[in-house]
Formats: sequence, structure tokens, C-alpha cells
Amino acid sequence: MVCCLGLVLLLLLLGSVSSAGGNRCVDAAEACTADAQCQRLRSEYVAQCLSRAAQGGCPRARCRRALRRFFARGPPALTHALLFCPCAGSACAERRRQTFVPSCAFSGPGPAPPSCLEPLNFCERSRVCRPRLLAFQASCTPAPSAPDGCLRDQRARCLRAYAGLVGTAVTPNYVDNVSARVAPWCDCGASGNRREDCEAFRGLFTRNRCLDGAIQAFARGWPPVLLDQLNPQGDLEHSLLQVSSAVRALEGRSLLSILPVLALPALL
Repeated sequence: MVCCLGLVLLLLLLGSVSSAGGNRCVDAAEACTADAQCQRLRSEYVAQCLSRAAQGGCPRARCRRALRRFFARGPPALTHALLFCPCAGSACAERRRQTFVPSCAFSGPGPAPPSCLEPLNFCERSRVCRPRLLAFQASCTPAPSAPDGCLRDQRARCLRAYAGLVGTAVTPNYVDNVSARVAPWCDCGASGNRREDCEAFRGLFTRNRCLDGAIQAFARGWPPVLLDQLNPQGDLEHSLLQVSSAVRALEGRSLLSILPVLALPALL
């Protein structure tokens, strides 16, 4: 166990594979390591997410809180490069999937994922998760007029809102090493007569043309994105949680009641 944890630490913090091999996620990790703020915040969440309580497994609440700080306060050009680095091989894709220690922050304690209604219901009651999910829904709703489903000036907002979900009850991640498909740790096999609600929520990630288009556009902009350094001193917590007028119009309503409306363009 100690050996495995040490290997994960090396994987996340050092980057042992040369960028000459085409591993863009190593490039992103090395860029973060070279930036004092990015490295400090990443070291904090790695330490939290890899630590173990005596009896209760990973300290998930502390892990997720440190992740939220990383994506809220780290330089976006670097944090997004780690999260959305383009991959052509399975080794790069596995590194990307392991970016934020999914064994603690993403997946549950059991071998099988729960119904998506469980994290969704928890998110609706959470003052941390609910506004972030609303912001994601408003920012990443596909635009019918855009060829890839996402307007040019919408892409950055969509990626920022997606990153804002990391460290919440509905934390998404890559689902395999052969694609860039993302989803929260859940499925809809045991949702009973609420399967439609469950599928609508999961479809916000798995059938979202705007999110897919934004991730692909980010990959096409590589590597200049690493040079686009934003002010590392700025705290982005406010901008991450800022709810647009479209989101404010939805406040006070159940998340389940608005899911079919927001998911509809993604299902077409």
C-alpha cells in the first residue's frame, strides 16, 4: 500500500515521462510544478486526498475542499491544462484520469456506483454544490446555432463551470482511457420510476455537445494555453460561484424540475 501511494505521488507531482513522448498531461504537470502557487495548491490536495484516517478511509470532505481551492485559486491556464490536457495514448489518458486522486475524490467506497439520484439529491441540499451545478447547467447548455454545440465566447465559461464541480458531490471525471468522455461516479440502473430524472442529469455530462466542444477547442489551442498565464494572485472563488442572470432565474426551483429543460438540447 505504501509503495502504491508513493507511486501515485510521483505520478501526480513529479512527471517522470518526457514530454518528447507526446504526453501533454506531463507537460501540464511540469508547468504546474514550475509555478509556486499551482504547485502549493496541488500539493495540498494530493496530501489530503492520499492521507488515510485510522478507520474510515480517505478524508473525502477535506480532499474535496482542497480540490475546490485548487481550481478556484490556481492559475486557470495551468489548472485547466491539468484537467483537460489532450491525449493520444492510454498512458497519458490514465494520468489525466488520475489528476485529482479519484479513489478518494471521485469514486465511492463501494465497488459499484450508486444511482445518480443520490449525489444529485445531496447536491440540491448543499450550499456548495447547488450553485455550482446551476452555473454548469447555464454555462454548458448546448447552443443550437453553434456547429460544435458551444459558442466561442461560451467555451471558457463552460470549462470554468465544469472545473467548479470538481470537489463537490457530483464531481465528474474521465470514465476510461480511450476517450475524453466524462461523467460523475454514478449510473441509472437502480433508479426505479425516476430513471428519466436520473438519465437527464447524467446526460448533462455524457450527451453534452457544448461540453464536448469546449474540451476539444481547448485541446486544439494547445500548447499556447500554457503561455496564457492569468494573474495567480487573483482569487477566482467569486467568479467561479457567480451565477448569471439565467441561473438566478432558476434559483428557488428544484434541480430535478429544471433538468429536463436544461438537458433537452443535449439529447437532440
